[in-house]
Amino acid sequence: QVQLVESGGGLVQAGVSLRLSCAASGLTFSGYALGWFRQAPGKEREFVAFINWNGGSTDYADSVKGRFTISRDNAKNTLYLQMNSLKPEDTAVYYCAARWHSGTYRRDEYSYWGQGTQVTVSS
Repeated sequence: QVQLVESGGGLVQAGVSLRLSCAASGLTFSGYALGWFRQAPGKEREFVAFINWNGGSTDYADSVKGRFTISRDNAKNTLYLQMNSLKPEDTAVYYCAARWHSGTYRRDEYSYWGQGTQVTVSS
């Protein structure tokens, strides 16, 4: 079965960096687009970034553009999210998700989801 396992979250101060990872198994990783979403307490899960199957196309939410970078290593079946200049409003549970081939900001179009990793940014 397909598994997506996020790691790398934690409690950090504003302004620092974190790198999240998402290890995938049970799917043809190189054929899937991958996305990062996040959900803060009391809010809906929102789009953060996606990367297409071959890494040739990426997109970001306006709130993270210029601070976050999504990347993938198809040899390691792993997705990354480099988060720089973290802000308290970035506090959320971060989820990775997979869908075939092309990425999208629409969360309902992703087929597989991880369990999430908590990121807490203190001011």
